[in-house]
Amino acid sequence: MKVLVVEDETAATVNLLALLNEVCPSCRIMGTLESVSETVAWLESNPVPDLIFTDIHLADGDAFRIFEHTEVTAPVVFTTAYDRYALEAFGVNSIDYLLKPIKTQDLERAIDKFSRLTGTARHDYTDRVNGLRDNKINRSRTFLVHLRDKLIPVKTEEVAYFHTADEKVTLCTNKGESYPFDKSLDTVMGELPQNGFFRANRQFIVSRGAIRDISVWFGSRLNLNLTVPVPERIIVSKARVPVFKRWLGNENDG
Repeated sequence: MKVLVVEDETAATVNLLALLNEVCPSCRIMGTLESVSETVAWLESNPVPDLIFTDIHLADGDAFRIFEHTEVTAPVVFTTAYDRYALEAFGVNSIDYLLKPIKTQDLERAIDKFSRLTGTARHDYTDRVNGLRDNKINRSRTFLVHLRDKLIPVKTEEVAYFHTADEKVTLCTNKGESYPFDKSLDTVMGELPQNGFFRANRQFIVSRGAIRDISVWFGSRLNLNLTVPVPERIIVSKARVPVFKRWLGNENDG
């Protein structure tokens, strides 16, 4: 079995490799990575591993950002010291969720679960992953925002963008209404339909329907002009431009 390990703590990497050697001596480690960007680049230039083990908090952000930047077809086992990400983990390719410090029996369970998904059962797994991905691409939801002493429901199709500044997140609607929002952009991105919203940069998540036009910016970057006012320019970096263009061209997917 070919395994990829994504972990930014050296001690945790050493511990996991030792446990894997004990539980699954036949495992071949394809690589050990430390960040979202490094993992995305690796996945786009190497054969698909049989199984990925990844910590959630990496050197440059949450591991869920990997799924925003590239297609991940391998099953994933998440490893973390926190249990609050379990629901989000199973919204992607997760087959198990191991809390640190990882115990031998927990790793054995994960490997056994993977083994049961191989062979003919692997097709069922692939169908399940595709179903989860399609659901994430197409699903709509309603966010509850606070306005003084009221809770106001806002549907995803009513959202123009999310913006963060000074560690505060704001939701802005297509009517130009702005509301404070109590979730991080990383968390919000995991709850949005993928074909409808794009993480333009660290400050903005934008809705496809709110993009009026696009300007070419300095250094081969792009400036997104929306149908509603924004507090600062929305710049897509040169490295993210190809990802943005693929997303923009997949309007009818699903």
